[in-house]
Amino acid sequence: MRFAGKVAVITGAASGIGKETARLFAREGAKVYAADLDLAGAEALAAELPGIVPVACDVCDVAQIKALLDKAGSENGGFDVLFNNAAAGGARGGIDECDEAGWDWTMNLVLRSVAMGIHHAVPHMKGRPGAAIVNTSSVAAVGPGYSPTAYAVAKAGVLHLTKCAATDLAKFGIRVNAVQPGFINTNIFAASLEVSGDDKATVNAMIAQMSSHAQPVPRGGQPRDIAEAVAFLSSDAASFMTGASLIVDGGITLGPRHSWDPEAPGLFDTIQAFVEARQGGASAQ
Repeated sequence: MRFAGKVAVITGAASGIGKETARLFAREGAKVYAADLDLAGAEALAAELPGIVPVACDVCDVAQIKALLDKAGSENGGFDVLFNNAAAGGARGGIDECDEAGWDWTMNLVLRSVAMGIHHAVPHMKGRPGAAIVNTSSVAAVGPGYSPTAYAVAKAGVLHLTKCAATDLAKFGIRVNAVQPGFINTNIFAASLEVSGDDKATVNAMIAQMSSHAQPVPRGGQPRDIAEAVAFLSSDAASFMTGASLIVDGGITLGPRHSWDPEAPGLFDTIQAFVEARQGGASAQ
């Protein structure tokens, strides 16, 4: 019961990482404001567990972010945890394909929403013992190749914003940290590909299967893996951490496959085999 008597606000709470985090916090005693554009999904979650308050919120609309946080603050005399999690894959393609509208939409959804969430949370969190903000960044923040360009840049912005906000809010006793998920079995990929219905489950299963072979930990990442990291960063166990980020990715960012898979030849192994083959051929002559 790490969060008994605590109040938490979680965006993107109707599915995936947000949903599993809301469940975890509620089961450990928190009153959770579960915010999502999908109000029906948030209401279904509230029907599943006591202590969850469903709220409709489009994080691309700053007024709605403020209304959400003001609601949670005014009804409880403040709140203790904010998990800025809501996002989507954003504009697809590289910088040569992403136009101005797609770029702005992605930045507003993935980065501005986090900045404004932090901004409007401060009046309701400052001075509260153990106040903690956690932001969802991504392994895409560490380099290209994990996502479309606009999303990667926005998530890198979330990572740097976390560090800057940690310094800005230290005077109020508010810790700010981030979590960087790897490939997690959620609907974000299917949604980005505009897949729906039965095909969504198929795409999710394919991604889980592929990711289990792309990293040292031989299984697909699950929303609960990230929820546990968020709970840790929000708890008193992480009271000495601020401006930090936890990479929860099954090791996918550790290096190329040959760095952890003994069956996958690396560049040095390939060159060595080539040299040995040439030397063997020369000896035979």
